[in-house]
Amino acid sequence: MKFDQTAPRRLIINGDDFGFSSGVNQAIIEAHERGVLTSTSLMVTGDAFEEAVTLAKAHPTLAVGLHLVLACGRSVLPPAQIPHLVDAHGNFSNQPEKAGIYYHFSAAARREIPLEIRAQLEKFRQTGLPLSHVDGHVHVHIQPVVLNHLVNLSDEFNIRSMRLPLEDLSATLRADRSDLPIKLLLSIVYAVLRRYGEFVLRSRNIQFVDRVYGLFNSGRMTEDYLLKLIPHIQSNWVEIYFHPAVAIAGEPANESYGLGEAERDALISDRVRAMIHDQGFKLANYSQLGAVVR
Repeated sequence: MKFDQTAPRRLIINGDDFGFSSGVNQAIIEAHERGVLTSTSLMVTGDAFEEAVTLAKAHPTLAVGLHLVLACGRSVLPPAQIPHLVDAHGNFSNQPEKAGIYYHFSAAARREIPLEIRAQLEKFRQTGLPLSHVDGHVHVHIQPVVLNHLVNLSDEFNIRSMRLPLEDLSATLRADRSDLPIKLLLSIVYAVLRRYGEFVLRSRNIQFVDRVYGLFNSGRMTEDYLLKLIPHIQSNWVEIYFHPAVAIAGEPANESYGLGEAERDALISDRVRAMIHDQGFKLANYSQLGAVVR
């Protein structure tokens, strides 16, 4: 999308994995109450799902979407109903790239995917929370087979906005040049997926933002990184997503770098808030995206 310097700028700050654990829930609520977090994505199969729903209802200004899980997590449906998607314990593959390829080529998996998608959407609907948007754990929702099934259910479940990852590589590299080969590869893969996703979502009038940041530095969205990144963002509607967490003994981590608390600290940083303001952004969420004409 072309950057219009005269148009208003809106920034969605999203916390992924809501419901994964009490530590994640605590960090997301703290970042919303004290910081710049405006939105979150709920894992309906997470260990702390019920706690997350209770917290969301106590914080009505926090927009909540569905964090669709079809890799690196558990299913809603029992294994007997989706035997080609999960193991005997209801666990999806922990290799999302291989899972995406398998979902594309396996006829049996393609028959079962819409069953699990519907089950997760239905479990979200039963919470009574308004559905702000849909995104996916490890971005599995933009795999073409999955995306098309989601779109087919959009009217039934009132899906009006989705995350379509598209990160400006030059802006990212100005902030952090580490892992350059991986970032180059990801930029190519996700550019192709984004182009296809735009076509599919536009066909059903489902909204998406101009740019989404968080992929190239996933698990490392620290204060220092944000202060370097935000001045280089050249878009009007933007999402930046995080994986904040508070470490609680006995709970698993939802990211591999051990920086969940650093991400939480970035979200409550006065310096980050000031930078957002100085760059002309107003905080928003996906529920406010509908007025945008594309």
